[in-house]
Amino acid sequence: MSTRLTYKPDYDNCLVNLSNSILKKFNTETTADTLVLADKYLKGEYKNVVLLVLDAMGTSIIEKHLEKDGFFRSHFVGSFDSVYPPTTVAATTSILSGQYPNEHGWLGWDMYFPQLDKNVSVFNNNEQLSEKEDAVPTGEYPDGRKKWLEDSVKEPVPAAEENVAFKYIPYINIVDRINNAGGRAHAVMPFLPPFPQTIEEILKQITSLCSEDGKKFIYSYWNEPDGTMHRTGTNSPETHSMVSGLEKMVEETVNSLSDTLFLITADHGHMDSINHCILDYPEILDCLVRKPSIEPRTLNFFVKDEYKEGFPGIFRKYFNDAFLLLTREEVLSENLFGKGNTREGLEEMIGDYVALSVSDVSLFNTHIEAQEMPGGHAGLTPEEVIIPLIVIEK
Repeated sequence: MSTRLTYKPDYDNCLVNLSNSILKKFNTETTADTLVLADKYLKGEYKNVVLLVLDAMGTSIIEKHLEKDGFFRSHFVGSFDSVYPPTTVAATTSILSGQYPNEHGWLGWDMYFPQLDKNVSVFNNNEQLSEKEDAVPTGEYPDGRKKWLEDSVKEPVPAAEENVAFKYIPYINIVDRINNAGGRAHAVMPFLPPFPQTIEEILKQITSLCSEDGKKFIYSYWNEPDGTMHRTGTNSPETHSMVSGLEKMVEETVNSLSDTLFLITADHGHMDSINHCILDYPEILDCLVRKPSIEPRTLNFFVKDEYKEGFPGIFRKYFNDAFLLLTREEVLSENLFGKGNTREGLEEMIGDYVALSVSDVSLFNTHIEAQEMPGGHAGLTPEEVIIPLIVIEK
């Protein structure tokens, strides 16, 4: 089978390399090459090095919504790549671990864990969201179209008492690695104490840490403009307001700092998606052992033995031009998930086939997700992969 894989992230010029540039800066053991684009700025002597990750603020997004002479684009020093899949789980874990996705194993929102024989949503530790068997759209739009409501999906169920992902695919984050090597590092994000829940709180915490004595690294993450684009798309007035608002707030904060190297990037980009639900394709479902996992734009398929030979033809019957379908062996030989050593056991989590969206088509497991998310990411297009590096030297 010809893979036709003509585009993928440059794994010598990606988020993993940026992470390793920071590790090198703080005299900590690296696990991959550094990012040349960032190294020349990190050579400077600063009291503070801050990395702010704005979720999904890819290069195409800042070009679409921000002025060339504005704060972000006037400090734009170049583009580089996310990882594959270009999605928050895989990409932020690559930043935080300094490893490629095939090394750390956190590939997407939902992952199959053979130890439990379950698909697990790794960030919230629940079993994969699923639709009720008898669900129908019970709502209605103003124009009379049927609308799927929240009651169409099953109640969330914890996957296990322990955190499944950290138990079976653990990693050590770069903040701890820097601290363990004798440096000083902090993480500022909504999921860690003191649990800042707004960008204003995050920027305030960054400012406070920067005012403290001593050299330090600060990693920070905020979940916008990703959340807004998922709900409204990349071209909406809401997205424009969110992106320009983030630029203004970050500019005000950075201008108040001194002796600081402030790096801004994204974990991935974003695109406008045409969504389908796999439940509407019973011929595909009949071939499968379980529902697909990873992401709606990168799906893995565990195929019943009697369908393994015929599955590619069945899938391509519906999605031939929209997705590139690869075998597990092709995915691994192409180094799609990274150039490092593949984590032990990852092959069992990948499935028999992986479908990569090379178009604007996404394939969800529930109707309500397909209905409510006109913006998406995790596919193999430049808009999703290419991200900016913005550098401000104070």
